[in-house]
Amino acid sequence: MESLRELYRIGYGPSSSHTMGPRTAAKWFVEAHPEARKVKAELFGSLAATGKGHLTDKAIRDAMAKNGIEVEIYWYPDKFKDFHPNALSITELSPGNASETYYSVGGGKVIREGDSVEAEKEVYPDSKVGTMSRLLDYCDEHGYQIWETVIEFEGEEILDYMKEIWEVMKASIKRGLDAEGVLPGGLHLQRKACQSYAKSRDFSGSMGNAAKAFAFALAVSEENAGGGKIVTAPTCGSCGVLPGVLFHLMREYDLPEIRVLRALLTAGMVGNIVKTNGSISGAEVGCQGEVGVACAMAGAAAAQLTGGTIRQVEYAAEMGLEHHLGLTCDPLMGLVQIPCIERNAMACLRAIDHATYAIMGDGRHKISFDDVVEVMMETGHALPSLYRETSMGGLARIHEL
Repeated sequence: MESLRELYRIGYGPSSSHTMGPRTAAKWFVEAHPEARKVKAELFGSLAATGKGHLTDKAIRDAMAKNGIEVEIYWYPDKFKDFHPNALSITELSPGNASETYYSVGGGKVIREGDSVEAEKEVYPDSKVGTMSRLLDYCDEHGYQIWETVIEFEGEEILDYMKEIWEVMKASIKRGLDAEGVLPGGLHLQRKACQSYAKSRDFSGSMGNAAKAFAFALAVSEENAGGGKIVTAPTCGSCGVLPGVLFHLMREYDLPEIRVLRALLTAGMVGNIVKTNGSISGAEVGCQGEVGVACAMAGAAAAQLTGGTIRQVEYAAEMGLEHHLGLTCDPLMGLVQIPCIERNAMACLRAIDHATYAIMGDGRHKISFDDVVEVMMETGHALPSLYRETSMGGLARIHEL
């Protein structure tokens, strides 16, 4: 498995696969072919189907504009390349004819066609911690909490990176709570985080706690939808769940920052296992790979922060993914707004509920986290493409009607 630095990426919304990824691909092309002055960018499959709503064309043009490169954009939503539904080909039109194809595989990660995926640097040995069952066995063998395995393989300096990640998460919550008005795009969707947080102060008891957590998750998701600076956790479209849970629990239980940073490490290992053995790409497996994985990460973090054992942490993560199995990715108008923003808020509360349920028991349960990851992939591949980030079916189609 790769470093958690590859999972938690700092960038700008609204989409890790459709905005961050293509921007990275365009930068790579410019670096490889600095002499280019005019190019054509061909977008395929899901990248083309919802690219305009995700500002894919703008991301590519912005990356090219710094070198004065003129860009022609071509959209092919009905053409798919074999490796991944999110494909981008860039061809030099002047003065040469160089051509490269890239795949935006989720979470902002990009793979260049022809590059060896296996050649990527392995930070976490698969034989030791490559699955959840191996990770738990490794923790048992060494007496570790899950976060301690991250320290062992990445060094203490990973905590410095987590601190940077946490600062960006907190800043996105603050901006989101302060912002008001209509989000960009054709849905004319009003931001709700500011009003939700104001109303939550009038509530008491469990309703008040839930309302505050809702507001924090909404704040980050709305920032993402508006193109703001966020952290992929594991993607842009699901970026509100984990910070919403962590910020709420930190305030509720007056937790020191170091415990939140350790919880980020645990959540990161959960996301990394899914990313390695499954997928975090909505275009490949639907929203179960985005909000479902985010809920699993947040549930694991919440269980740890509230005193859970490693098996209670695993149980909370398992429920987070299991209860989102089959969730489609069908955004209206290709925008990361409806149903994405509400799903982040709901998954935030569900993650806390999963942690509570897991801690009420002893951590023993029948279905393992690894089993659910396998089923998620099976379910995702069984979903027709119109339910996997193409905006051609589901809620998106109803809106058109």
